[in-house]
This record gives sequence, structure tokens and C-alpha cells, in this order.
Amino acid sequence: MKKSSQETVAIVVGGGPAPGINGVISAATIEAVNQGRRVIGIYDGFKWLAKGDTSQIVELKIEDVSRLHFQGGSILRTSRENPSKDPKKLANVVASLKKLGVRYLITIGGDDTALSSSRVAEATKGAVSVAHVPKTIDNDLPLPRIQSTFGFHTARHVGTQLVQNLMEDARTTARWYLVVTMGRNAGFLAIGMGKAAGATLTIIPEEFRAEEITLGDICDIIEGAIYKRLASDRRDGVAVVAEGVALKLSKKELLRMQEEKLAEVELDSFGNPRLSEVNLGKAIKDELERRLAERGVSVALVETNIGYVLRSAPPIPFDLEYTRDLGYAAIKFLLGGGSGAMVTVQGGKLVPMPFNEIMGESGKTKIRTVDVTTEAYEVARKYMIRLGADDFSNAAQLKALADAAKMSATEFKKRFGHLK
Repeated sequence: MKKSSQETVAIVVGGGPAPGINGVISAATIEAVNQGRRVIGIYDGFKWLAKGDTSQIVELKIEDVSRLHFQGGSILRTSRENPSKDPKKLANVVASLKKLGVRYLITIGGDDTALSSSRVAEATKGAVSVAHVPKTIDNDLPLPRIQSTFGFHTARHVGTQLVQNLMEDARTTARWYLVVTMGRNAGFLAIGMGKAAGATLTIIPEEFRAEEITLGDICDIIEGAIYKRLASDRRDGVAVVAEGVALKLSKKELLRMQEEKLAEVELDSFGNPRLSEVNLGKAIKDELERRLAERGVSVALVETNIGYVLRSAPPIPFDLEYTRDLGYAAIKFLLGGGSGAMVTVQGGKLVPMPFNEIMGESGKTKIRTVDVTTEAYEVARKYMIRLGADDFSNAAQLKALADAAKMSATEFKKRFGHLK
């Protein structure tokens, strides 16, 4: 096919890193070039385009990307710049794309980048065809339940290995590890890691029915698990906590944490709280240590966060294959006349999901969460060490738990009975 200077494909990466980004870039570039198109990569998401700066680009050729899919991170880097928030920035993006001669735009990112992508598609009025490739280790984009977002499986794989290591260290040193992991809106990553590794217990936001919870609600679950382990003569454990539970904390609780230097409740350009600035693990550890000291119970607690170490890992074979499909599908969709959709591959087939179908009433991208009514979640709960109804109905077990907590059976039931 004859190459045309008017047929330029631009690739933009937004949001946090996820294993497999380079696989999408590679596959999209190879197919576009093979179809006679020119490909440019735009550095740092929409950051420079939003300023009207068109200098931060690189032309991509097959020889540049042919083995790129093995590499973690993003060769185009990334940012959380939100051009949809400011009409001037959005106009700058549109003008910049026009100046660069861009006919097709591929955005790679999560829910926030999907929102920006949809706004750019609207603003260009058909002059630029836009496709969004869903990327997030949180796995919370509105794909069909059987379909994951790319990066999730690699992050879960690496995270599972880390949790397994911590479990062995906990057993060896008689400690409890409090592991906070990513998952702003959904607990897929936390429950996937915890279930695969056989962590002592995992806590995700979806398990709480109330709109608002307290730090005490979280600590009650872990404290109860500690006593249950002690009753079995085990002083070790690993609790995996999804960072998204912090979003369920009341404003009063967050303000208290802020006063104690445990949180800086700032919003990013998309209006999302920066959960990296909430030291949830430290807050849980401090509260548990206070409680255990009051009871005269000696348990060593260590808090750790394994979020960022997962995001730029080299992709495992699942994501290596998956991202090649997605990159190819994005080009096929665009060159076939498609635009204004999130590109998915379902059952090996390209299935575009129009932006108007994935946007919620709030104007933001819909979020998928863990369905806690499924057998898959039931299995996860069955294999956790948590207080349940049987612990309170069995007199011998209740006494063993109460002894571990240095309480009477009546006191223990009154204090923790709500957990059943």
C-alpha cells in the first residue's frame, strides 16, 4: 500500500504503568507500518499536547519495536494529564494533533485516560479516529466479567510471589505482615494475590456494605484473625488489604489521619484522591498495636506496600500474547473505519465497545468491581483465617479465642460478635 503523509497514527499512554504497554505499542506500530501508515509516539501522555507543544514525539518504525513487547514500563513514558478538564487544554490537544497530521489516535490507559480519549474524539469532530486500549492492573474497567484488562495477570503473578515470600518470612520470624496493595476502586488485584498465595486473609472494599466505614472496622477483622491464629498456636500471618478501602473511610476518619501525618488527601487532575498519600498500612498497624498493648498481647506487626513494584514488571506470557492482539485489533478497528470506542478482544475476536456505552451517568468511565456473591469470592473467603459464626457457636473454640485475647468468652463475643 502506498504510504501517505496524511495517514499518521499517533500513540499516547496515560495513567499509571502496567505490564504490557510496550506490547500494544509494538503490535500497533508493526501493523500500521505494514498497512502503509506512519506511526508517531507521543511522550508523557497528553502533557505536552495540552500545552500545544508538538516537539515531544518520536517516529516509530518496525525495527524500533519488533522485540519491545518483552519489556516492562513504557517507552513513551506516561502521565495523568487530563485535557478534558480544561477547554483550552482540550483545544490545544486537537490543534496539536492537526498540526502533526494525525489521522488516527490510539490511547492506552485506564478509566481516566478512556475519559480523555472520548473527549478528544468528540472535539476532533471525526477528523481524528480514536481507539482506546484498556490498561490497568486494577482490572476495574467495564469489560465482560470473563475478560481482564492487560497488565492485571502479570501484576497478580508478581504480587503473588511477593506475598508468598512474606508468608514464609512471617512463619520464620513469627510476625504479622500488613500488606497494602493497589486497587483504587476494586479489589481484584488484592483478592487475586491473596487467594493465589493463600494469604491469611484479604480485605477488599466490596466486602463492606456500608457506604462509609472506620479504621476500626478494618482493624476488627485483622485483630480477630490474629486471635484466631494465636488460638491455633500460630503467631504469624499475612493480611492483604486493597488500598481502595481507604476511599470508604469517613471524612472524619481521613481528617484524623491527616492530623496524625498519616494522610495527605489531595486530588489528581481527574478528581481522584491520591491514595499513595494515605499511609493506610501505618494507620492499621498503629491502631492494632494500641489495641494489642491494651490487652497485654504481644504480636510483632510489620506494614509494607507492594503497589508500585508491580506496575513496570516484564509481562508474563498471558500479557505478551494479549497485548499483541490488542495492538493489532486497535489498528484493524481504526483502518476499518471505526472510531470512538474502547477496543477489546473477546474469545479471540475484536469487539469494540463504544465510548457512550462505557460512560456512566456521572460522565466518567464505568467501574467494574468484585462480585462478592460469586462462588469465586466464596472460595477466597472459605480459605481465609477470619472470625465466623462457627467460632461463636462452639463453646470450646470461643473459649480458646477469648483466652488468646485475654478476655472472658462473654467479653470476646460482645466485642467481636458482629464479625460473624
